Amino acid sequence: MPAPISPAVGWGVLHLFCRTRPGADGEAIAAAVKSAQADDHQVVAFAVLGHKADVGFLALGPDLWRLQQLQADLRAAGLEVADSYVSITEVSEYAQGLPAEMLEARLHPQLPPEGKRALCFYPMSKKREGDANWFSLPYDRRKELMLGHGKKGREYAGRILQLITGSTGVDDYEWGVTLFAADPADLKAVVYEMRFDEASAIYAEFGPFITGLIDDVDEVLRRVGL
Repeated sequence: MPAPISPAVGWGVLHLFCRTRPGADGEAIAAAVKSAQADDHQVVAFAVLGHKADVGFLALGPDLWRLQQLQADLRAAGLEVADSYVSITEVSEYAQGLPAEMLEARLHPQLPPEGKRALCFYPMSKKREGDANWFSLPYDRRKELMLGHGKKGREYAGRILQLITGSTGVDDYEWGVTLFAADPADLKAVVYEMRFDEASAIYAEFGPFITGLIDDVDEVLRRVGL
């Protein structure tokens, strides 16, 4: 492995959404995941619902080269990467001053959360359109809106765990959002309700959604025919 490339703050995060191909080697795919995990990088495997992919992997850890190696190993084992997302864990500029343990959970999360085996992922950005230009708002106004946005999200505490990672400059949107839940109806409800919040209703634009079911990698591969 080359010398590690690590963010000064936070961890690298790689979402891979893959299709199975004839000849794909389930044992080699599982070995690639377990090897990354043995190298102190977390990998969450999930079966994807719908046509966008068959299987997904959420990988995160300190070394971008190790994440790239996982991607290469999965492709070598016969998976086709249908889509992907690259981001970095972060603490929002509006969250400064939170207790240290809350900041640590955002920068170095431990995944997947126990008991929450339904997942959805979507990228999002803030608009730059006429009167709906988020980046022309004063900081205090943006902070006020985000505090209100967070208040709505906290109504789902215990039911939803969210991982918001920054992707400005490293992928097409500005953030990647991964939601974990025990009840998939909560995924639908929290996104629906938060769209009425001003920070989303006026200023947010969303990319495609992908939904998956989490299990250990051997079971996920069995469920997708590998």
